Amino acid sequence: MSRLDRLKMGKVETKHFQQFNELLRYVFQVTKKDLQMVGWEEREIALAKKPVLDQADVLGWFDGEKLVSQLAVYPFQVNIFGKSFEMGGLTGVGTYPEYANMGLMYKLMRQALAEMQQRKQSISYLFPYSIPYYRRRGWEIISDKMTFEVKDVQLPKIKKVPGYVERLNIEHPDIRQVYKLFSSEMHAAMLRNDLAWDEYWRWDVDELTAAVYYDSSHKPQGYLLYWIYEDVLHIKEMIYMNQEARIGLWNFIGAHFSMVSKVVGNIFMNEPLAFWLEDGDIKETISPYFMARIVCVKQFIEQYPFRAIGSDIQLTFILEDPMLEWNQGTFTLYVNGDGQGELVRSNDVPTISLDIQTLTTMLLSYKRPSYLAAISRLKGNAQDFEILENIIERQTPYFSDYY
Repeated sequence: MSRLDRLKMGKVETKHFQQFNELLRYVFQVTKKDLQMVGWEEREIALAKKPVLDQADVLGWFDGEKLVSQLAVYPFQVNIFGKSFEMGGLTGVGTYPEYANMGLMYKLMRQALAEMQQRKQSISYLFPYSIPYYRRRGWEIISDKMTFEVKDVQLPKIKKVPGYVERLNIEHPDIRQVYKLFSSEMHAAMLRNDLAWDEYWRWDVDELTAAVYYDSSHKPQGYLLYWIYEDVLHIKEMIYMNQEARIGLWNFIGAHFSMVSKVVGNIFMNEPLAFWLEDGDIKETISPYFMARIVCVKQFIEQYPFRAIGSDIQLTFILEDPMLEWNQGTFTLYVNGDGQGELVRSNDVPTISLDIQTLTTMLLSYKRPSYLAAISRLKGNAQDFEILENIIERQTPYFSDYY
């Protein structure tokens, strides 16, 4: 019997926890030194990853009793243009090298996507360790992360605001309250359940602190999550509901002028900090962050809020998907004047052709139809491209989570 014949796919359960953890550690080469640098011990990482098996759907290949390949899918929700979508968060992907190049991960992903379809998780997000690898399997970039560095002398001058800032523990309920309001307005953002919050804090340093901005009515309107290390103020995330809160939080950062040499952090929205600062000669780096793929195009379209233009539209297209046959073929899209869509298989002559990667990034508005057509990712009739421009909302995706 060959090695491949010995392998069986199955559910990874809590009884396999030690093997699950060992495979993760091997694949991602997490050493004891790495753990110590962020204040983690061996036992702590084991406890931290146990929720993956408790709350996620985990699939693996077994060679007898030995777990040799695995992936996990978290049950998450995301906001897409104001509507909540069930999202399968793919993570924990790994195979031991002696079992590589046997097609194991392809089959695991195919099965995981089929189960997402059954659970009505019509879209999947992941953090890519290799963009080409996941692109070949149908995922595409849908969000960016901008890293910035501001010297102490470049910090904005203090401006008067009617509210105030309080330093609080990161578990304070006002932080969740602000994020809930914020994420309800931010397209593509995670709608954090308890599991998402647990993952959000997973690898943070112990010194992480929250600074919450309150308006004159004592309502929280924004927060800053940060830590200070070796004269540098590190920002994990800053969110604000309005410009008043933004100014108030930067006032708080500026109050550290004599304490730090610079401020570094991340911004997850398409808003370069340099333009807002008086001294905009700062260092900014933009890089791709998360990827997504539509799991079931029919389910997704039925939920998707197209822009209401007051008239009905109809488009027929050929769709390609490298893994999922239910997303392959010719479809006709119907969208009524209120923006409600429906997708049906069709024998009509298609006027557009595209793949699932292009459709995903286009419908999430990371890249517009006109741009995708210009680089030949979207092919077909120019008049139809204009229709797509009109019915897809314009809002830059925001995603600041990691799992």
